[in-house]
Amino acid sequence: MGRWRAGFLLLNHIATASKSLTPNLSRPLRPLRPSIPLCPAIHLLSLRPLSAIPSRVSVDFNEFDSGPPSFDHRNEFMANEDEETGKIPVKAYFLCTSINLKSMQAENLSNVVPPSSRSSNYIALRYCDFPSENTGLGVNGNLSYCRYMVVFQYGSAVLFNIEDHEVETYLDTVRRHASGLLPEMRKDDYAVKEKPLLVEDMQGGPDYIVLKTLDTDGIRIIGSVLGQSIALDYFVSQIDGMLQEFAEINRGMEKTGTFTMDKKKLLQLVGKANSNLADVILKVGLFERSEIAWRDAKYAQIYEYLREEYEVTQRFGNLDFKLKFVEVNLSLCLLLMHMFDLVEL
Repeated sequence: MGRWRAGFLLLNHIATASKSLTPNLSRPLRPLRPSIPLCPAIHLLSLRPLSAIPSRVSVDFNEFDSGPPSFDHRNEFMANEDEETGKIPVKAYFLCTSINLKSMQAENLSNVVPPSSRSSNYIALRYCDFPSENTGLGVNGNLSYCRYMVVFQYGSAVLFNIEDHEVETYLDTVRRHASGLLPEMRKDDYAVKEKPLLVEDMQGGPDYIVLKTLDTDGIRIIGSVLGQSIALDYFVSQIDGMLQEFAEINRGMEKTGTFTMDKKKLLQLVGKANSNLADVILKVGLFERSEIAWRDAKYAQIYEYLREEYEVTQRFGNLDFKLKFVEVNLSLCLLLMHMFDLVEL
């Protein structure tokens, strides 16, 4: 009997001890703290190399008893800092065949941006709603307050950071000094995006370019290529119109077997073809190297990229080919006219 009682007491003691070791499942388990103290997460982040597009780090604050760390706002700032800080609309117009830059500069003297090169075929104007010594357009230059316009002697105007409803006000400033106004001006849209943490000096995109920051020399470079491109569109359309006239003349000769073109009209076509070629090469300056691009490789990269993007060289090659075809037709028409004059004599 004593052995049974001793055995019973032993089993009861074991059961009581095992019950005290059973976890209470009604209370959530707390994570074990590591024996090495946790460093502030900002030091951990500093070990990760920065990239153009930083990866976001998600932190579950429930894992820490002390609540969220104090660097969460800094982490959010680091993620957002690399994003684009502004999209600057750019609008290029070709509205006339000549602009008097001297009179325009005299009228807008307080808005003229001092030139950074010896080029005399354009002026840059800055319009700010407040006095500013900044020349940049981005965060440091108060983008929302400054507007720029680059005006070229051959008839183009390129507007930066100017909304659609404001365009006519600025173009009227140009028209007051313009001659040879077109019945319908030509327009092209572009954009500049600023990305301060961009690794490269620039990145291209569909109808936009990404820069670390846009300064006044950047405005001049972008404006020069867009101004030339929109002017080239106009001159190509002029040559296309001449080709259409010659196509009608050739069809008439094919049907009637006679040449009835007015001599005055023919001479006008000769003058128009020659003046268009001279304007493209001399006034627009398609093949003149930008002095700003020549000085700084950063601007040279932007310049070459935009010329390639807008296919300036290829389009001029097409224009030159069309002009040669016009010249052949002009020579033929002059020869035919001379022959008919001899026949009449």
